[in-house]
Amino acid sequence: MATLDYVTDDNFEAQVLNSELPVLLDFTATWCQPCKKLAPKVEELADEMSGSLRVFKVDVDQSQKLAMRYNVRSVPTLLVFNKGQVKGSIMGNVPMGKIQNLVEKAHQ
Repeated sequence: MATLDYVTDDNFEAQVLNSELPVLLDFTATWCQPCKKLAPKVEELADEMSGSLRVFKVDVDQSQKLAMRYNVRSVPTLLVFNKGQVKGSIMGNVPMGKIQNLVEKAHQ
């Protein structure tokens, strides 16, 4: 399984907004149990879509500005971006099919 890198307030623009590929962000926290259950699904998707999707985590405690900027009020929250624009979001420990549907929005 993929080990996902973290995006921070400092590298967000370079990694996400300026990315040539669509990006899936997993807003998470170390204390969040549902986040830990969602993580393997997000990592599996990162493996499956390597080369067509970039996947990163955002620690909401370390990157509070990003969480506020995108109105993330609970974790886990997934946001998908394409060409610097949010194309969709989903909250909670959702099934893999819902994550895949979210990612498809970025490819439209």
